Amino acid sequence: MNNYTKQAPKPVGQTSIFTIRKRSFALVFAFVATLFALSSAVANFSTAKGLESIPKAIIWMAANFVPDEKAISRLPNILSKLAETALLAVAVTVCSALCAFFFSLLGTKTTKINPWISRAVRAFASFFRNVPNIVWAILLMFSFGQNILTGFFALFFASFGMLVRMFIETIDEVSSSCVEALHATGATFLQTVFQGIIPSSLPNIISWVLYMVEYNIRDSALIGLLTATGIGNLFDLYYKRLDYASASLVVICIAVMVISIEIASNKIRKVIM
Repeated sequence: MNNYTKQAPKPVGQTSIFTIRKRSFALVFAFVATLFALSSAVANFSTAKGLESIPKAIIWMAANFVPDEKAISRLPNILSKLAETALLAVAVTVCSALCAFFFSLLGTKTTKINPWISRAVRAFASFFRNVPNIVWAILLMFSFGQNILTGFFALFFASFGMLVRMFIETIDEVSSSCVEALHATGATFLQTVFQGIIPSSLPNIISWVLYMVEYNIRDSALIGLLTATGIGNLFDLYYKRLDYASASLVVICIAVMVISIEIASNKIRKVIM
C-alpha cells in the first residue's frame, strides 16, 4: 500500500493563467499607486491632511449649510430662478439637437453624402465638443457680456458637438441595414432620411436628447456663476453674502430638480426603447 495520497493532476495552463492575472493586477495597482504618489508630490497634496479635514468639513456644513426660516422665505425666488435655468437648458438642448441632427446626416457614412464632407463635419463637431462650456462662457463674455445669451451659446456649442457625435454613432449603428435596402430600391436622400433613418434611430436619438437635458441643467447652474444669470447667480449672491442657509437651500433645490428630471427621463426611455 502506498504511503502517499495521489493528487489529481492540475489542468494544463490553469496555474499560469491565474499567475498572469495576479501579476497583471499587481502591476496595475503599483502603476496607479506610483502615479498617485507622483501627482500628490507635484501638487503638494497631503493625503493625511485631506482625510483629516473631512470630519471638520462635515461638522462645518452641518452647522452652517442648514436652511433656516429666513432661507425658507426666499424659496419662491429660488424656485423662479430654478425654473428659468431649467427652461434655458431645455431650449438649448432642443436647438442644439435640431442642428446636430442635420449635421449628423452630413457626417454619417450611412447616407454616403461625400467622404470629405463627412470628415469635415466630424472635425467641426469634435472642435466644439472638446472645448468645455466653461471656456465657451469665458470667451463669449468678451462679446456678449454677462447675460443669458452668453449662457445660451456656451451651452449650445458644447451640446452641439456632443450630440453630433452621438447622432452619427446612432445612425451608423441602427440605420445602416434600412438605408442599404432603400438605396437598393433607388430611394432619394429625403426618402432615405424620413423612411429609413428617422424611424429606426428616433428612440435612441430621443434618449440622447433626454440625457443632454439632464447634462445641461447641471451645467447651466455652473454657467450662471460666470454669466450672472439664473440659479447659479443666486447661489453666488447668497454665498458671497455669507448667507449659507439660503445657499444650502439653493443646492437642495438643484439636487431635487436634477434627480426628478433623471427619474422622469429614465421612465420615458423605458417607454420608447
